Formats: sequence, structure tokens, C-alpha cells
Amino acid sequence: MTTDTGFLETNGARIYYEVDGDGPPVVLIHAGIANLRMWDDQVTALRDGYRVIRYDTRGFGETETDAVEFSNRADIAALLDHLGERSAHILGLSRGGMIALDFAIEYPDRTRSLVVAAGGVGGYDAGDEAPAGWEQVEAWAQARDWAHVTEWETAYWVDGPGQPHGRVDPVVRAKVHDWILTNYVAEKVEGIPQPLDPPAVGRLDALRVPLLVLIGTLDEPGTRESMRHLASAVPGTQLETFEGAAHMLNLEQPERFNQVLRRFLDGAS
Repeated sequence: MTTDTGFLETNGARIYYEVDGDGPPVVLIHAGIANLRMWDDQVTALRDGYRVIRYDTRGFGETETDAVEFSNRADIAALLDHLGERSAHILGLSRGGMIALDFAIEYPDRTRSLVVAAGGVGGYDAGDEAPAGWEQVEAWAQARDWAHVTEWETAYWVDGPGQPHGRVDPVVRAKVHDWILTNYVAEKVEGIPQPLDPPAVGRLDALRVPLLVLIGTLDEPGTRESMRHLASAVPGTQLETFEGAAHMLNLEQPERFNQVLRRFLDGAS
């Protein structure tokens, strides 16, 4: 199958996207330590039955933007319009999971189902404290010491807090490390994202679509708590726990991730 690529011009941005396959549309929203390439395995697993849409959010990958106020939710709606889709299954991981959740709340008629993997809930206090060494990370960032910042973020988000270096497949670790470093070095303009108002935490009862929530047992505590809260707050939610995985669930355990995802989407479709 061939991949269709293009740029969407919207509100001061040129948003890069890729589309594979035919069938019900699925939108994939990447993590804040990655770009659309993180979904390669999922595209392969879904494109025989779905129209898989992925894109680089503002500040990442091939997307370029001016320093304007914008809505991540409106960007997804504009992309669906551009591709001629009224609605889609919406999936996001990490920061992408928060964007996916907010989109489903703001655009319920455009959301067929929702998957939130290792994400967060806007406005929810998970009781998490700053991780150990965070002041040093901030100092490195101030000095634009991207090499040290990248290594710390890779250890925290890929290895998992307190986990040994070498726990994760070195190919996966190197891949995410490269995405993080490349993005920092590029120092891309992100724009000024406008949060969902009021935030998602007080609006979860508005969700009326099938919901799948995914958690890794080695992920950081705030993420795990937020995902448990989301799953318990929305009746009928399917909750899947990935034993021995940290934040990047789809990269650490792609076969199980794809199996769970495909089964959920097939049921929701």
C-alpha cells in the first residue's frame, strides 16, 4: 500500500500528515517525546481495515507554525475536514492522549471511539511531585544543554522511573532518544496552545463513545493515577494494563498493543 502525504494549511501552520489504508478513519496523535514516526507498527497493523491518519503536532516533526494562539483540538477537526472525514476513531499516547481526550469532549459528534494510552486528564490532581533531579534538568534546559536533557527524558519516559538502563530494547531506546534530541536541537516554534476550558476533569460524564484506557505498570505514578481515574470515572471503559512496560507502550510491547487496539476498534466499528 502507498502512503499519501501532504500539508494542511491552517491558522498559521503547515501541518504535515500521512494517510494509509482504507476503511473507517483512525487518527493517531503522538507523544510529546516523539513525532508521527512512533506509530509505524500501528499503521502496519491497521491499514488493511482502516484509513489510518497520523500527523505531526505543532512544534514537532515536519510541521511548521507561527507563534500564534491555536487549539490542538481544532487542528484535528481541520485535518478531518481537509481529508473529507466527518468523524474518526481518536487515539493518543502521553501528551497525545490528553489531546485525544480533550478532542472527544469538545467534538463528541466527530469522535467514533477514544483510546487514551499513558495519558493525562486536564485539571486532574494526581498528587505527583516533581521527579528526582528535576531542578538539574531545568538548569540543563536553561543552558540549552540538550544532550543531558535528552538522556534524562529517555531514562525517565522510556526506561521508566528508577528502572535500569538496558531494560528496554536498545533499538527502541535509541529511536526515542533520537526523536527527543532532534526536536530539542531544532528549537521549533510550537505556538501558544489554548487549553480546553473548562478542563476535562469536570466533563468526563460527557463522554458517550467507547473508551479504551491503557496503562504501563512501570510508568510514572502521576500517569498511572490519572489513567485509573479516567477509567473509573467513565462507565463501560475498557482498561488494559501492560505489565513490565513504562510510558511508551506501543514501542515496548507492539504486538500486544496492536492486538488490544485492533480488537477494540473492530468492536467499536
